[in-house]
Amino acid sequence: MANTDWTKQELVAYILLYVAHSDLKETQQEREYILSRVDLETYNHIKKEFDDDNDYQSITKIVDTVNASKSYKNNPDQLFADIKLMAFADGKMDQMEYAIYNSLKKILS
Repeated sequence: MANTDWTKQELVAYILLYVAHSDLKETQQEREYILSRVDLETYNHIKKEFDDDNDYQSITKIVDTVNASKSYKNNPDQLFADIKLMAFADGKMDQMEYAIYNSLKKILS
């Protein structure tokens, strides 16, 4: 199990960064969307952690933290709404973002 002691805001920031980077880049619109959901301090802290993690570490942290979070485990709809809005933040959902969205939905449901 990944050792995360994240707040709900940190979890949201991490997941949104994961989706934003699914196409290997984070656009200004995606960054602005993330900052509309979390404060700058949380973003900067989680961005550093995200940048230090590989794909396996990222998905493990996401799955383990969501499974440990009662608010998302019992009602993942808000989380998936955030993920979908993140994927469309730059005006379109490309194939990689769509694949990540569907993968996360399968894994976390």
